[in-house]
Amino acid sequence: MEIRWLEAFIAVAEELHFGRAATRLRLAQSPLSQTIRKLEKDLGVKLFDRSTRSVALTPAGQAFLPHAHRVFEDLELGRQSTRATEGEVYGTVSIGFSGALNHRTLPPLTRAVRQRYPEVTLSLTGRVVTRDGIEQLEQGGLDIAFVGLPVPPSKVRTRLIGREPLGVALPSDHPLAGEPEIALADLSGDGFITTPADAGSSLQESTLQACVKAGFRPRVVQEITDPYMILTLVSAGVGVAVMPSGIAEIMPSAAVFVPLRGEPVHMDHALAWREDNPSHVLRAVLALAEEVLPTPAP
Repeated sequence: MEIRWLEAFIAVAEELHFGRAATRLRLAQSPLSQTIRKLEKDLGVKLFDRSTRSVALTPAGQAFLPHAHRVFEDLELGRQSTRATEGEVYGTVSIGFSGALNHRTLPPLTRAVRQRYPEVTLSLTGRVVTRDGIEQLEQGGLDIAFVGLPVPPSKVRTRLIGREPLGVALPSDHPLAGEPEIALADLSGDGFITTPADAGSSLQESTLQACVKAGFRPRVVQEITDPYMILTLVSAGVGVAVMPSGIAEIMPSAAVFVPLRGEPVHMDHALAWREDNPSHVLRAVLALAEEVLPTPAP
């Protein structure tokens, strides 16, 4: 087994497309396919189910992926150990985040890392919802993920970094747009825009819980993964959306944020990571995160 075989496997596993993986590796597609076949022959298992329209990991491929990631993590740790001197931190940390929901938490952390550890490379991946973030952490594809709480029991550890009351984003011409606050039940007849129900998004779960608590189930008219695109669709008059209060700072034109009346329903934001991740860069970034993103008081 060769390192380049593992690199090819990871690229195809992450892209689930031989053409994109070949472009990423700067290879022709035919040599990439041959490399995957060599790896499968060496392992004695089929790693991918291929058809003319799709590529998917087999159960064996899913089981092998975190180990392939770990090989490259160990190589990176070895590389870092040859360069690091006392008091200095080198290397890469990969961070997944959803987008607009993290506009209060991601920038302070990335700025602090760049200032304190200029030799650390940040690899940032957007549109990562909670379930996807947890899965990528478990498989070794991410070092840190910004997630919403709660998360299912797993090997992943979390720390609360923010708690925001929920409100609603309304088109600026909505009849209730000028109110200082509204009851969520007043929107029971409106269409709602949410993240996809099957995406494992904390925002979608928070929306459903808040509406059920208000006495109705939301009528979803549009699902979309990107939180800022949800706001854009609100401003276009497609529907309304339940959002954490911090979104009020970045509302697009033709949309407004209105707080909810009554006992607040909160969305909890957290950092997530694997405790058994051996990266010293991760430990340095997590320690820095405790300084710039402290756990909020109860």
